[in-house]
Amino acid sequence: AVSQDHGSNDDTEDVSLFDAEEETTNRPRKSKIRHPVASFFHLFFRVSAIVVYLLCELLSSSFITCMVTIILLLSCDFWAVKNVTGRLMVGLRWWNHIDEDGKSHWVFESRKSSQENKTVSEAESRIFWLGLIACPVLWVIFAFSALFSFRVKWLAVVIMGVVLQGANLYGYIRCKVGSRKNLTSMATSYFGKQFLRQNTGDDQTS
Repeated sequence: AVSQDHGSNDDTEDVSLFDAEEETTNRPRKSKIRHPVASFFHLFFRVSAIVVYLLCELLSSSFITCMVTIILLLSCDFWAVKNVTGRLMVGLRWWNHIDEDGKSHWVFESRKSSQENKTVSEAESRIFWLGLIACPVLWVIFAFSALFSFRVKWLAVVIMGVVLQGANLYGYIRCKVGSRKNLTSMATSYFGKQFLRQNTGDDQTS
């Protein structure tokens, strides 16, 4: 299935990723880790960047060395999570392409449900989403901490952490739940249900 958001030139596609590789696997969904190397590097770069940031003053007296190390780790993490670990661990992928008219299109791909049940490990899925969500939250906390403690020189580093890891988080959420219209409809539905529950509860108490 393909849904297109013409207003924002976004394409959301429900497709099979790397068919030749995946159709040969008919394993049931299990809790074991099927891609240990991908799982390791999914956490390694982003956790290492956080550790270096927290211990930079102990590891090196040079701000430039620490900054370059953190930026390299964040860049490696962005590439690995965007291009490798998302596809292998949860069957999701997002990317951008330019059409013949020069227009930019963002494509968000998700493995079909029938294939996902065969290839996605529950343990890997937990590892993927935990790392994907927790680390950007930490970088946001670091950003506020650097701002309020007047560590201005570190703001560029933590903002880069927020942007790079936040971009992957946003991209994979779009892959998981669908287009922006779906996000809006989900939010509207949720708040509508909460409103109805509140009104129903008030009517019953009165």
